Amino acid sequence: MITCLVVAPGVAWAHGVGGSSDTVGGFVWLGTKHMLAGWDHLLFVGGILLLAREVRRAAKLISLFALGHSVTLFTATIADWHVNPVLVDIVVALSLVFVGVVGLLARPKNWTWFAAAVLGFGLVHGLGLSTRLQELGLPSDGLIPRVLAFNIGVEIGQLVAVVGMFMLGDVLRHYVPRLRDARLSHGVLVAAGLVAAAVLVITAGGDVLRPVQAQAETTGGCEVRNRTEAFPAGGSHPLKDFFEPGETVPETSFGHVIGDGFVIVQYAPGLPADQVAQLREFVTDPASGRVVGGPALNQSETVKAVNAYRTVTCDILDVDALRQFTRDWFDDPRSKPAE
Repeated sequence: MITCLVVAPGVAWAHGVGGSSDTVGGFVWLGTKHMLAGWDHLLFVGGILLLAREVRRAAKLISLFALGHSVTLFTATIADWHVNPVLVDIVVALSLVFVGVVGLLARPKNWTWFAAAVLGFGLVHGLGLSTRLQELGLPSDGLIPRVLAFNIGVEIGQLVAVVGMFMLGDVLRHYVPRLRDARLSHGVLVAAGLVAAAVLVITAGGDVLRPVQAQAETTGGCEVRNRTEAFPAGGSHPLKDFFEPGETVPETSFGHVIGDGFVIVQYAPGLPADQVAQLREFVTDPASGRVVGGPALNQSETVKAVNAYRTVTCDILDVDALRQFTRDWFDDPRSKPAE
C-alpha cells in the first residue's frame, strides 16, 4: 500500500465515487462499490477490529462508526454542504495513524474515550462520502431516496468487508505465524496513514486550505460550477471520441468514462457546422487528453464540458476556455484513473 501511494499518488484520493446512475437501485451499487474501493475506510475498520479482538465489542464500535458516517452523509448531502475534500481525505488518513498508535501503545482499558473517537472519525468519513456523492450530480427530485440508497450500499460494502477481514485474518494467522503479532499490522496502519497524508498535502498544493466555492465562477464567456449532471451507469468506453450531429450518443459509455477521469464535451444539436468542426478538432486532438464529445438533445447551452467534479458551460463556443478547463482537470491528482 505504501509503495502504491508513492508510485501512484492518485491512490491517496480514496473517496472517489466513479460512475453515476439514473435509478435509486443504482445508487445502492455505487455505495457498495465505493466502500469496497475505499482502502482508507477499510483500513480504519480493520484497525478497529484488531483493537477490539472480541466480536461483541467490534460490533459496537463498528456500529458507532457506521452511525457517524451515516449522519453526516445524509445531513451534509441534503443540506448541500460543501466541504474541502482535500482536508477530509487528510483527516481520514490521519485516522489510520490514530488507530495504529493506540494499538502500538496499548489496548484501551476504558473503551469510552476510544468509542467517542471512533464516532468522531465516522462523522468525518461521512463528510467525505457526502462530498463525493454530491459530485455525481444529484437530481433535485428523488434526492432523499438516492442518498438513503447510497448509504445502504455503503453499509452493505462495509459488512462484506468486515466478514472478509475476519475470514482472511483467520486464514493468514493460521499459515503465517508472524501475523499473530498485531503490532506489525498497527505499524502498517501508522505508515500508510502518514504517507497518504503527506502525498495529499504535496500533490494538492494550495488546495489544502482553499475554501470550497459553492458559487459559480465566470471565466471569459463561460461559467464554471460544481457538477450537477448525472450520466447513467453501465456500458464501456465509447467506440469513438467524437459523435457527429444526428448520431446517437452512448450515455452509458459517457457515464463509464467520467469515472475514469475523462472530460465529456456536449454541444447543442443546432451548432453551426464550422463550430462543430472546431469542437471535433479539439476533442480528437491527442494533446487535449482524455476527452470525448457529442450532441446533447434539449441542451440550451451552446457547449458544455463536464468532469467528475466540475462543469463549464458556454453560451458561445470558446475553445480556449474548454482547453483551460481540461488542463486544470488533468493537473488535478483526482483525474488520474485507478491502476
